[in-house]
Amino acid sequence: MNEDQVWAAIDTQRLRTADLLDNLTPAEWDEPSLCEGWTVRDVAGHLTLQQAGLGTALRGALRHPGSLNHMIRESGRYQARLPTERLVADIRGMVGSRRHNFGVTYLETLVDIVVHGQDIAVPLSRDLAVEPETAAAAATRVWAYQATRMGRQKARVFSDLPERSHRFTATDIEWSAGEGPELRGPIVAILLVLTGRAAGRSRLTGAGLDPTGRPPQA
Repeated sequence: MNEDQVWAAIDTQRLRTADLLDNLTPAEWDEPSLCEGWTVRDVAGHLTLQQAGLGTALRGALRHPGSLNHMIRESGRYQARLPTERLVADIRGMVGSRRHNFGVTYLETLVDIVVHGQDIAVPLSRDLAVEPETAAAAATRVWAYQATRMGRQKARVFSDLPERSHRFTATDIEWSAGEGPELRGPIVAILLVLTGRAAGRSRLTGAGLDPTGRPPQA
């Protein structure tokens, strides 16, 4: 996907995520997400911060001193205090804009909206569509930046990285990465595993499963 296509995909996922949030019950907003320690509301709060410039980042660091992971977690929780209607409107209001957070690229913005959309939808048993091409672009970026020190730090925001000693192969698009025993499944499930979400494991099959029938731990 070229840059224009990636931004179009980001807009699509923002709209789909906003539509999903718009239809949640009050109880669902307070359900746990796939992100350990974060509710659905916290994830929505985090998604309103996809266009934070240097000034916003510095204010966040001052308000929530500590590690990068701590600042990200607490900034999301801080935003989550806003009314649900405002959270939805802020996510929807970013559609059409090409601004992204200070220190990252539009590709990290794609990963963020795709993965966090699933963080909301999966535990609620809600369907949030993602085109295989979109998920593949996000998975390619995650796989590439896991090989760098900064990338490993970004990917560890919520949990440790999965082993890289496996070959991941998508079954719904031509995409594969890694060497070793194979794990196969939908590209969205692979993306969830690559970003440390255990929920993606149950949708994978192949020789890479351990003797108990489970994929590698993330």
